[in-house]
Amino acid sequence: MSRSIISTPNAPAAIGTYSQAVKVGDTVYCSGQIGLDPATMQMVEGFEAQTVRVFENLKAVAEAAGGSLADAVRVTIYLTDLANFAKVNEIMARYFAEPFPARAAVGVKELPKGGVVEADAILVIG
Repeated sequence: MSRSIISTPNAPAAIGTYSQAVKVGDTVYCSGQIGLDPATMQMVEGFEAQTVRVFENLKAVAEAAGGSLADAVRVTIYLTDLANFAKVNEIMARYFAEPFPARAAVGVKELPKGGVVEADAILVIG
């Protein structure tokens, strides 16, 4: 199977040696998204704003791949403070409907650009 690189201006440009997503067959592997505004490449302020931006960025990548967040089969969330887990659940419910994807939440010491939340996803489209 060949792989194709997914890229959209509606999500932050890659700031390192990675792609926004890679599609292999019907599977899309989305890189982690932090709360960067794609228009300014600046971090939005506040936990809730960053979390919304993370899911908006993932949504844009999913759409660029020809799918949507409804195609997510796995999501991993990285938090610098696990006390924010309930708020992530609340915000995530705005972007995902049942049947929900599998998910893991991981506490981390720090994230790029001083972010407080990051998420990546695996989608199966088709």
